[in-house]
Amino acid sequence: MKLIWSPEIASKAYLDTVKSCEKFRESGVAELLSAMAAGWNAKLIVEAWSYGDPIATSLGLATAARHTCGRHVCIVPDERSRVEYLKAMRNAPVLPEVVVGESEVATAGVDFLVVDCSRREFSRVLRTAKVSPRGAVFACKNAWQRNVKGFRWHGVVERGTRVVRSVFLPVGKGLDIAHIGYGGGTVGTISTIRKGPGRWIKHIDHRSGEEHLFRE
Repeated sequence: MKLIWSPEIASKAYLDTVKSCEKFRESGVAELLSAMAAGWNAKLIVEAWSYGDPIATSLGLATAARHTCGRHVCIVPDERSRVEYLKAMRNAPVLPEVVVGESEVATAGVDFLVVDCSRREFSRVLRTAKVSPRGAVFACKNAWQRNVKGFRWHGVVERGTRVVRSVFLPVGKGLDIAHIGYGGGTVGTISTIRKGPGRWIKHIDHRSGEEHLFRE
C-alpha cells in the first residue's frame, strides 16, 4: 500500500479552502496544505496547535478531511489552547478531535502531519509520530523560524523511519515537506533499468530524494 495522488480531489480542497480562508489574507500555506492532504487522500490528518496561533491552516486541514472522509486530529499543549481552538473552529466543515498533550497516541497511523517550527515542541511531535502503512507526508510550516540548528529530517523523525524525499518551499515563512516511507530502510535504493544494448543502474538517495543513473 502507498499514498496515491488525486489531482481532482486536491483541486476541490484547494478551491474550498480559498473560499473559507479569504478573510485571513495569509500567504497560501493553508490552501497548499489542504490540497496536499486531500490529494494524497489522507485518512488521518494531524496538526499541532497552540494558543494564539493562526487558524487558517486548521480550517484548510478540516476541509481536506471532509473531502477524504478522514479524521482530523489536533494536538494542543494545555486546556487553554483546547478551548480557544474549539472556539475558533466552531464553523469548520469537519469538527476536529482535540487531544491535550498526548502526541504519540494522536499520531498513531498518521497519513499527513503538520507542525509549526516556531513552537518548541515541534520536533517532539515529529519524533513520536507513527506512520501509517501507506507512508505519510510531514510538513513543517514557519520553517525559517525554527530554533534547531542544522535541521535534517532523518535527525528529527523516529529512529529507523525512512525519509524518501523532501522539499523546501518559500511559501509563507518557509514550508519544509518530507515524504515518509513506512518502516525502516537503507539510505539508498539500487535497481536496474534495461535500455537498448546496455544496462543502466538507478540509485535513489532516500535522504535527499536525488535519483542517479549509471551505465554499466
